[in-house]
Amino acid sequence: MPIRCLLVDDEPLAIQLLRQHLTQLPYVTVAGDCPSAVAALDFLNREPVDLMFLDIRMPQLSGLDLLKSIRHPPPTILTTAHRRYALEGFDLEVVDYLLKPVTFDRFFKAMERFLRQSNQPMAHILSSSEPRFIYLKSGYKYVKVDLDQIIYAESMKDYLRVVTSETIVVTKYKLGDFEEELKNKGFLRIHRSYLVNMRHITAFTASEIELGEHRLPVGDSYRAYVDKVIRAPRTGTPPPW
Repeated sequence: MPIRCLLVDDEPLAIQLLRQHLTQLPYVTVAGDCPSAVAALDFLNREPVDLMFLDIRMPQLSGLDLLKSIRHPPPTILTTAHRRYALEGFDLEVVDYLLKPVTFDRFFKAMERFLRQSNQPMAHILSSSEPRFIYLKSGYKYVKVDLDQIIYAESMKDYLRVVTSETIVVTKYKLGDFEEELKNKGFLRIHRSYLVNMRHITAFTASEIELGEHRLPVGDSYRAYVDKVIRAPRTGTPPPW
């Protein structure tokens, strides 16, 4: 089910920017937007939401007063141009506190925090069946990577080198965590240091996997499983990709 978000802000441009950020995340939908806290209260009494983006300074009723007036408010990310409300916001146990104008990088970090707190895997939110993609942090930005274009991923201690048909992305990621994120999406662990996309396998032996021009070793402890998975179509078993 998509994550239903409510946007509450008296500035139309702020609403527009949040909508633009949210459209980049599959499985997230905007349930509605409200120009005031009073309108938001009425909306919440009629429809449940999973996450609320809430401005603080609004006419009639502030965002903080709205949170105080609701017995069980939804998880909330505060948005404001004023830093001085941060402490009071966190006293109300908000998910995060975003300063306007909200950049995509900061917005994305807030969404990551919400997903961790709600125990939802990031891959579920940031990938979809058509098209399928994931966002990987590289340096100071998040890079959108099409899963079908990933050829293989290589572990480099605390970092991951993701080789695609178009580029190479280096990201701070454990290979085991990356493997779990891409579970049931056509990827195969062939070595303690390598995860490959089975769509790109062009040939293999007991000790080596070929992915076009790339040749990667098969770890001794992985050989039996790798052989079983790759040969599955020959035995009539549906291929895992």
